[in-house]
Amino acid sequence: MAVRHLASFLLFLLIALSTVPAQRSKAPPRRSPRQYPHVIVITLDTTRADRMGFLGSKRRLTPNLDAMAQQGVVFTRAYSHVPLTTASHTTIFTGTYPQFNHVNDFGVPLSPKLPYLADLLHQHGYQTGAFVGSLILDPLDGTAPGFDRGFDVYDAGFRLRRRGADRYQTVERRAEVVVNHALAWLSQVANKPVFLWVHLYDAHDPYDPPPPYKERFASLPYDGEIAYTDACVGKLLDALRKHGLYDESLIAVMADHGESLGAHGESTHGVFLYDETLHVPLLIKLPLNRGAGRRIDTRAGLVDVAPTILRAAGVALPAEMQGQSLLESMQAAGTNPSGSPVRGSAIVGSQQDRPAYAETDYPHRAFGWSALRALRAGKYLYIQSPERELYDQSSDPGETHNLADSSKAVAGTLASQLADFRDKTSQTLTSLARPDPEQMQKLQALGYVSSGANLAQDQKTLSGADPKARIEISNLLHDAMFDVEDARYEQAIPLLERALAAQPDMPVANLQYGLAQARLNHFDKAIAPLRKAVTLQPDNGMGHYELGLALFQTGDWKAASPEFEAAVARAPRWADAHFSLAAVYARIERVPDAMTELDSTLSISPDHYRANLLRGRILSLQGNMRS
Repeated sequence: MAVRHLASFLLFLLIALSTVPAQRSKAPPRRSPRQYPHVIVITLDTTRADRMGFLGSKRRLTPNLDAMAQQGVVFTRAYSHVPLTTASHTTIFTGTYPQFNHVNDFGVPLSPKLPYLADLLHQHGYQTGAFVGSLILDPLDGTAPGFDRGFDVYDAGFRLRRRGADRYQTVERRAEVVVNHALAWLSQVANKPVFLWVHLYDAHDPYDPPPPYKERFASLPYDGEIAYTDACVGKLLDALRKHGLYDESLIAVMADHGESLGAHGESTHGVFLYDETLHVPLLIKLPLNRGAGRRIDTRAGLVDVAPTILRAAGVALPAEMQGQSLLESMQAAGTNPSGSPVRGSAIVGSQQDRPAYAETDYPHRAFGWSALRALRAGKYLYIQSPERELYDQSSDPGETHNLADSSKAVAGTLASQLADFRDKTSQTLTSLARPDPEQMQKLQALGYVSSGANLAQDQKTLSGADPKARIEISNLLHDAMFDVEDARYEQAIPLLERALAAQPDMPVANLQYGLAQARLNHFDKAIAPLRKAVTLQPDNGMGHYELGLALFQTGDWKAASPEFEAAVARAPRWADAHFSLAAVYARIERVPDAMTELDSTLSISPDHYRANLLRGRILSLQGNMRS
């Protein structure tokens, strides 16, 4: 692989990094694509800040990232803005908040009107490649539509896990596989600047590190996943060094969010907005290791990543980007008044300690509870919820003593600041879409609840039960859904029964309970909860589909027909739904309609085995042996 000469790259640094434009609207000087630095972004899914050695952990899990931190700039107080993978990555790559980009739900398309880092760099001559570790970020077969914009290569291609299939061959990939794919692509790219995104999903539950980490961390499998991921990051960094790309590249490593691990009662993430899920590692190594060893203690957000990368590359920031470039503070941290590097000291208060906003609509969308909003400002964390919360993080870093009642004036001030911030950063650029039933299936295969409901106005999402009082239901449902995915239906059923006893009208719990009973061939037991699920949530196409299957299996074909029709209406590109409707039409002597649905099935999936077989049988019975 051809590599640019260090001299030309040094010339670029003198121009681009020493004289950063002060205004966003000022266009950078015209340059050849060869003058841009390589950009490598590594996102670590579900990775807590307190597991990083470079952030003070004594667990010795991250030697490779710790070594890179000595050559880069560490942000000790970096925060995610939403504790969900797709939404957080949208913030990372668009430089906009969830309330602006509206990707606050799985399956919501990334609007082409939004600025997008890959697209912007591609327009400036970059070769762009994405290598992701999970179906959650698959733009074609997963729940991240539009994420492939601007990428020459987007390596995904995941699929639903069927019974008995290997998880790591279907819904996710091990970090080593992702890194190997990325390195194979790097070895073939032309002599042009590269933007490479590598997403490593391993720390997401279920925690199942490969050998030897599985044995070494038998009692702490989450830590084993972190250690394994760090080793794979080390392999990627070593390859960059071997090919002469490491020193001249900008390399940004961050987590999209963290993991609760039982803190505040939450097993995983998505519901709460405490530090366990929002305080994330953020490490940026500049070209030629500029600012090496710096630690910046002022607050930063993932919304700032894209503006920082664009500034470092000398690309003008789009006006729509809401984050701020961190490059100026990184450069200030890296030099003393003489201009020479200063190593080993932290920078505290080198710029204004900006508030950090966060939100989650997941409790409302998944369970009908209240959504949450949060603002970290000064020494306080304020959480807007039915029972509002205020924590002094300087004296209570575990966020265990709620001061909202005893410090009402502070809570009121922060509530007002939060409302003002959200008003200023919200807009109507994009329309909110809904995930289709196939996307919902894929989300549930990864342990997420997806109601498919169209979110109402913001004030309505803030209504409902306080998630703090219901978190055990979320944990039960999460575990039950993994049991269903792994075909452990007998284990799932009592968990779902407990969840339904606590909240009988939860659509997704009824759906999962009915699905588990159906998979055990208890179709008579499945029909009532499935019918309740679609009654509570008429737009849930997957619920209609599963109810149709159960009715079909009991021989009630006429009742199954409208359920399959509803599924097809809500997901016109769902091949299995069209086939099931064709099968039931054939049973109730609507053969022409059956053939129409079979044609629709095969137009979507020409190799659909059962559709070809049924179509052939119908033609044979009609005496048509040639069609």
